[in-house]
Amino acid sequence: MEVFLAKFDAGCGLAFVVVQHLDPDRTSSLVELLGSKCRLPVELIGNGERVEPNHVYVIPPDFDLFVRQGRLQLQKPSEPHGLRLPIDAFFRSLAEDQHRWGLAVVLSGMGSDGALGIRAVKAHGGAVFVQSAESAKFDSMPRHAIDSGVVDVVAAVEDLPAKIRSYLEHVPAPKDRDAHAPELSDEGQRALRRIITLLRAQTGHDFTGYKNSTLLRRIERRIGLHQLKGMTDYAHYLQVNRAEGELLFKELLIGVTSFFRNASLWETLKRETLPDLLARFPDGGKLRAWVPACSTGEEAFSLAIVFQEVLQDLNPPAHYDLQIFATDLDADAIDKARAGVYPTNIAADVSESRLERFFTAEDHRYRVGKEIREMVVFAPHNLTMDPPFTKLDVISCRNVLIYWEAALQRKIFSLFHYSLKPDGILVLGTAETVADTPRLFVVQDGKNRIYQRVQDTERAGDKSAPPAELPQTRGLAPVDPPLPVLQTPNIQTLCDGLLLHRFAPTAVLTTKDGDLIYVRGKTGKYLEPATGKANLNLFAMARPGLAGPLDEAFARARRQPQPVKMTNLQIEGLTSGLVDLHVENLSEPPEMKGMCLVVFHDRPMTANTADRQASGGEAPAAGAENSRQLAEALREARSDLAIARGEMQVSREELQSTNEELQSTNEELQSTNEELTTSKEEMQSINEELQTVNHELQAKLDELSKVSDDMKNLLNSTEIAALFLDEDLQVRRFTVEATRLIKLIPGDAGRPVTDLVSRLDYPKLSADSHEVLRTLVFKESEVSTHDGDCYRVRIMPYRTQRNRIDGVVITFVDITESKQLEAGLRESLTMLQHRFVPAEDQLDATGDLEKIARRYQPLLDRRSAPANKSPTHGKSLPEAGQ
Repeated sequence: MEVFLAKFDAGCGLAFVVVQHLDPDRTSSLVELLGSKCRLPVELIGNGERVEPNHVYVIPPDFDLFVRQGRLQLQKPSEPHGLRLPIDAFFRSLAEDQHRWGLAVVLSGMGSDGALGIRAVKAHGGAVFVQSAESAKFDSMPRHAIDSGVVDVVAAVEDLPAKIRSYLEHVPAPKDRDAHAPELSDEGQRALRRIITLLRAQTGHDFTGYKNSTLLRRIERRIGLHQLKGMTDYAHYLQVNRAEGELLFKELLIGVTSFFRNASLWETLKRETLPDLLARFPDGGKLRAWVPACSTGEEAFSLAIVFQEVLQDLNPPAHYDLQIFATDLDADAIDKARAGVYPTNIAADVSESRLERFFTAEDHRYRVGKEIREMVVFAPHNLTMDPPFTKLDVISCRNVLIYWEAALQRKIFSLFHYSLKPDGILVLGTAETVADTPRLFVVQDGKNRIYQRVQDTERAGDKSAPPAELPQTRGLAPVDPPLPVLQTPNIQTLCDGLLLHRFAPTAVLTTKDGDLIYVRGKTGKYLEPATGKANLNLFAMARPGLAGPLDEAFARARRQPQPVKMTNLQIEGLTSGLVDLHVENLSEPPEMKGMCLVVFHDRPMTANTADRQASGGEAPAAGAENSRQLAEALREARSDLAIARGEMQVSREELQSTNEELQSTNEELQSTNEELTTSKEEMQSINEELQTVNHELQAKLDELSKVSDDMKNLLNSTEIAALFLDEDLQVRRFTVEATRLIKLIPGDAGRPVTDLVSRLDYPKLSADSHEVLRTLVFKESEVSTHDGDCYRVRIMPYRTQRNRIDGVVITFVDITESKQLEAGLRESLTMLQHRFVPAEDQLDATGDLEKIARRYQPLLDRRSAPANKSPTHGKSLPEAGQ
């Protein structure tokens, strides 16, 4: 931060807010540390303080920070200890308050704090700058930010200020923040239409229905990042750089998403909306929901979690399932959603109980539990172009429609009305409403934007998706709405359909495990539902006589590329003929790779076969004997099989018991792992705080070292010998000059002063020092050395900053030269008195020189004139002052 802030001048026009992980139990010196290196004023944040340009604001310890209407708001954390995410919280408030004029900068740090907040900054039109992981001392925070995929600039910390200045030179000034979308010139309108056309050609997606303000904000950001002059230049840049088209496409798709966003909505869904929906199906059932524009899946998983909580609270006697279809235009976001893996900082949005029940803690992340993951199906889907899902109970489309023009919004509402069942539920974002289509939906909860489908209504618009300019083969295949116009029948199509209906064999398409995907023709002759819980598995549904051969053929087909055929199979209870079986493991088309095709061919029964069946028990005696032996062997085989089954059942029970024990152990380990993860996060936070404390102490140490050097040079330059003694008159410190008087070496620190050899003839040094310590009054005296030098000795109490007496300071000033000058003056005075002063007026020259000078001054003043002669000696006195 010192390196970063030192690059900005005092008039840069920016306001900086520093948010760092600090120890809540100690005072931070961050303000002093940054202030010593920064040309901007640095201050600790006060609650409600208005943000001013050209200032640096530092978060105080043990507070969370938010910005609202340009003022900084401090708030005590809800938990005194544990995982805190102050950077994420501040970035989110910055995005909501400052929109595109908020910049997020992520520097060296541990953990993943900030990775979610920068998505909000980017979604509201701001820019994100991150220190390169290679240049960071702790690269965890920069790496998590970069992995989020929303970072605009990655650079070394010393290069980031220049990048920020370049970006700001090409975006509108903050003074225009209250204005609406700027009016484009004719040239700008042509450039915008050209950009939309290039996007459609490069990505296959049409943004014609998007609001101009939405498009312009994102395009202006790209213009600023590339330091271009305007829309026309950017259109040209987009045309020659295809990679830029993909980047702009992803930037237009960035949305603000998080788990349980807008908590009151989810509470209403849990307490009212979903229970009322379940009450419509007292016998249970499978509900269907659709989450368009799901981004990375947080909204879809939130809905699944709330549904499971509703089931747990109600504990209904009937069985309910919820199938959620989650779609998005961004294929990369869908891939992340399918993985179901999120950083640890989702703990700020997901309660501890939900994390424990619905998530699995892994290395620095949380994975969505299997129960929730299996409820959601993710697929790429274009809401404005692809066919919709149908027969839905719930649609949750939040914070998407606000980016579209009114005409496209009406079309989407009509499409939602078509997709929902009667009385189906529609959930919108807080800034969205169905006011333009009142005949389609009625308000159920206006505050949380929950609406209900109107049952009997005339079509209020075209329910089909807008015609696509490109093929619409994306993800899942929702049911197409009825075509409004009938086309002329095609003879070839009709003929192919007739042949398929009358002459094509019965067939089923399965997964690699035998689960049915598609059924062609009437399969009741070959397959029947198994008793018990519904099971659409091919082997469970196979009729007696067909199960064994089918299992064998299926296994062989999976192992070899060639199809497997088995002929003349007799199905028990079927007297009309035989069956030929054809099993093939598909490798093409690519969409069906890995699936298996099973075809059933009926074979008519021949006359010989019919005669054998009709003859029954009239076989010869030899045949009867053979039949008896075969029956006996069959009974033995069945007995052995029963024994084997019994043993297998025992083994199965043992394995089940072992599995339960392992599950219990796994839950304990999972709980321990979560505790360790929390402890690790706390340790990471403490480590960051200790790093800050260490930096502060190092700065103080450097300052003390500098002060010590200054004092040492000052004392040496004055050539005054100084000796510092503690309360026991033991040596604490001394100057170089002191070693000329007292035999001192660095190792003498801690020795009593009376044990040292000295040149001074001062036996009362110890006694005078004790006297000063007792009276706290300094003492000054003149002493001589053994070789005739003279020193003025001054003993003073040693006072600390807390006004505590902690020893004495003894200074030795060399006055040898002064004493020599004084002796010369006295000798001159004696000579002058003998020459010019009558005997009765002479003073003792060994007395106080100042007193003598005062005594003679009037006499000198009276007799200083050259004309005056001494009456006694007849000689002139010296001039006044001589």
